[in-house]
Amino acid sequence: MSTPSRLIIGITGATGIQFGIRMLELLKPLPVTTHLVMSATAEVALAYETTRKVAEIRELADVWHPVNDLGAAISSGSFKTLGMVVAPCTIRTMSEIATGVTTTLLSRAADVVLKERRRLVLMVRETPLHTGHLRTMTQLSEMGAIIAPPVPAFYAAPHTLEDMVDHAVGRVLDLFDLDTNVVKRWGEDDLPRRRV
Repeated sequence: MSTPSRLIIGITGATGIQFGIRMLELLKPLPVTTHLVMSATAEVALAYETTRKVAEIRELADVWHPVNDLGAAISSGSFKTLGMVVAPCTIRTMSEIATGVTTTLLSRAADVVLKERRRLVLMVRETPLHTGHLRTMTQLSEMGAIIAPPVPAFYAAPHTLEDMVDHAVGRVLDLFDLDTNVVKRWGEDDLPRRRV
């Protein structure tokens, strides 16, 4: 029996809420059921960084779960998923996941993904990073998580901020073999070439 095409999207209160929103938008036409969980601070960030409402973001997902609903399906390993992306991911959330001391559905779902050896991708949004942050990232990587900060790819010659967001989100979704057709790939003919 194959794994159901379900993907958990976590959105935390780090700056860059556009990454999580755009991910939901790009997943909409794909044959994937999205399960959204947003932290309380993500709702605050949404108001600061966009003119959109929480209800609008929830509507982009197939299923949304309240952050304090620790009895939700995504809190159990028996609920099969492809894995989870946290976009963006705060240092606090990253640290909770690394220790296994989870306080919300968001960090609990990520912990479940790790324990079930499914793919967990954290779009960590912080800079600069001190040694404690880096050690936590190493710990998570050793546990099987993928740390994928949203770093711009200038080889793709982005013209807008939206181009940069699309590329970062598209590359993360590549990790789940989900092609959104928004990534300009190295070596493809439509990439600009610089003569040396």
